[in-house]
Amino acid sequence: MWDDLLVAHIRLIEPDEATGPLKDEYDAAVGRAGKVFNIVKAMSLRPGVLRRSMELYKGIMFGPSGLGRRERELLATVVSRTNGCHY
Repeated sequence: MWDDLLVAHIRLIEPDEATGPLKDEYDAAVGRAGKVFNIVKAMSLRPGVLRRSMELYKGIMFGPSGLGRRERELLATVVSRTNGCHY
């Protein structure tokens, strides 16, 4: 019921609009994934926050751990599914 009334809007800067540090982050995103996903664009107004978020992500997914890469991806998938995130 309330879902129909509450609509969030976040301004997203598209890759062709990006300049400076944001363009650098978007270029890195394309290098990693072949595109810039909306979760990255959601932080586009704060490129410094985006950079630190990506550093955290890379540390979790690629840093030293007792878990292998497949296990980390599986955990990320389960958590995303549990949270209702489609990607």
